[in-house]
Amino acid sequence: MTSSTAVRPAQRTPFARYRHSLWLLTKRDLSVRYTTNALGYVWSVLDPLLMSLIYFFVFVVVFHRGDKQGENPYIVYLMTGLLAWTWFNGAITDATRVFSKEAKLVRSVKLPQSLWVARIVLSKGIEYVASLAVLVIFAILFPTPVHWTVLWFPVGLVLQAILVYGLGLIVAPLTVFYKDLERAVRLILRVLFYASAVLYSPTQWPNDIRGFPVRPLLELNPLTGIFGLYRSAFWPHEFNALHVIVSAIGSLVILGIGTLVFRRSVPAVLKEM
Repeated sequence: MTSSTAVRPAQRTPFARYRHSLWLLTKRDLSVRYTTNALGYVWSVLDPLLMSLIYFFVFVVVFHRGDKQGENPYIVYLMTGLLAWTWFNGAITDATRVFSKEAKLVRSVKLPQSLWVARIVLSKGIEYVASLAVLVIFAILFPTPVHWTVLWFPVGLVLQAILVYGLGLIVAPLTVFYKDLERAVRLILRVLFYASAVLYSPTQWPNDIRGFPVRPLLELNPLTGIFGLYRSAFWPHEFNALHVIVSAIGSLVILGIGTLVFRRSVPAVLKEM
């Protein structure tokens, strides 16, 4: 009995072994971010809220769109995409400087280095979930019916967490060796914002532009299916099974690539730090 009991701790999975440490790092990240700011929680929703209002003014007030595209009320449609994008954009951006910003702590604490990336994904994900309260308020102010397809929402959360974690595992170590990659990632994210279905529905994509296959390429973007899962809570026609399958496969492939890149890079990263 004694020997079998002694073996049990060694048989625990890495996640079970370090989940408490991950939670402590996440709490530290959130407490530092909010206790040092007077507005606290407001900052996590202020940027997507202001962007939603700006795009609402441009597209609805100026160009009178939204009510003609099956996206009414357009302000809710915008916020559904922008809040999710804020999680994605913030996590990837923070991942590019996680090792340079926390170099001393990473070297001094005996924890798997992947936990520092996971903590970013989790803390930004918690902020996203908290910001959904604002989305609910707008859905009430601009009456937007909720459909049974809201049950797909947790699937979107899981897929986005996998996708962000996988990308974080790629960019976190590579930015240690290639300093310019941090700025390159910001530019890529800016392009990806407009290439993703954040401001509009994928149904508005052209099939091709002068023979260039636009729709097939954009449909390979994992964010397309993920955003569709979120929006299907209010607009069931936004659910597209093919997009979801592509998102699931793409997210898992990126996670696999990220895991491989991270494991091979970590020893050199620690030396470089």
